[in-house]
Amino acid sequence: MSDDRTRAHVFVSGTVQGVYYRASTRDAARERDVDGWVRNLDDGRVEAIFEGSESAVEELVEWCHTGSPAASVEDVDVTYEEPEGESGFRIRW
Repeated sequence: MSDDRTRAHVFVSGTVQGVYYRASTRDAARERDVDGWVRNLDDGRVEAIFEGSESAVEELVEWCHTGSPAASVEDVDVTYEEPEGESGFRIRW
């Protein structure tokens, strides 16, 4: 696996709050050894930062299109940025 890290800033819209989307994202990120965080936004979207190997981050971004079993994802908007050294993965409030 490459040591090259990438960072994805993700906004997910649809029915993504109140459906365990954040907890499922955290679990999916930890399974893939991706660092960062996830949180609900006041406008109903979920925002997340993913940092890790390019392949793991891409896999997690793809996962976001489905998300938790109860979610109904309408859109996933992704911007790639320079990694900032996130460590671990957490749910932000």
